[in-house]
Amino acid sequence: MFDMGESTVRLLLFWGGLLVFLALELTIPYREPSVSKKRRWIDNLGLTVFNSIVLRLAFGAAVVGTAAYAEKEGVGVLRLLDVPLWVQVLLAVVFMDFILYVWHLLNHKVPLLWRFHRVHHADLNMDVTTATRFHIGELAPSAVIKIGLIYLLGATVPAVVIFESLIVLCAQFHHSSLRVSESFERFYWLFFVPPSMHRIHHSVKIRERDSNYGVIFSLWDRFLETLVLDVNQEGITIGLGAYRRPERLRLHHLMLMPFTRPVP
Repeated sequence: MFDMGESTVRLLLFWGGLLVFLALELTIPYREPSVSKKRRWIDNLGLTVFNSIVLRLAFGAAVVGTAAYAEKEGVGVLRLLDVPLWVQVLLAVVFMDFILYVWHLLNHKVPLLWRFHRVHHADLNMDVTTATRFHIGELAPSAVIKIGLIYLLGATVPAVVIFESLIVLCAQFHHSSLRVSESFERFYWLFFVPPSMHRIHHSVKIRERDSNYGVIFSLWDRFLETLVLDVNQEGITIGLGAYRRPERLRLHHLMLMPFTRPVP
């Protein structure tokens, strides 16, 4: 029951967010695409559909099921705290986002993990579809870590659903090629991650790429000194220096990329 509800919520949020941000990108774009948007969408969404099927078959109801089990049995670190449910939910969301920050950083620093994560960074343009352009070799370990973390924390079902929903919408927002006012972004990234902050993270320049790892909150980058702001946004080139040919970035190339020669 919980899995069906959570799956439905994620599906509605994903496709709803995709359509909303696509409409906004077409209406008030940050920049014009440098390669075929249609072809990129076919490859990015093709990868997304493949990943969704594999993750569904491999993990099924495990994520929300683990939360339901922990909630029923009263296990997890959060059960040791005598605080209201809403505080438990907030703590769970904040801590899971911090672990996601750490996992993201490791995907850049550990060569084996970078082999898979570079599929995400090899996109030559950024838009809402980039938010789900990941290799299954990265997503599967991430799912295992998430399940273990939910059990360790004793995160409730509402906390997991809220966290998963925020991840979808925040990732779509900060990957979108959407022109956002500077005044809004200056306020927004005091706590959260706006498109301009994450755009720096997708730069071909390694110094810029190895920064701004936050997904929901920008606080971790501030506290751990991985935040970079002093970049000319108009001069950012998106992608990886070793992958500049669109015809070599089709769906089958993305699937095989982790098993080809390593690149910085």
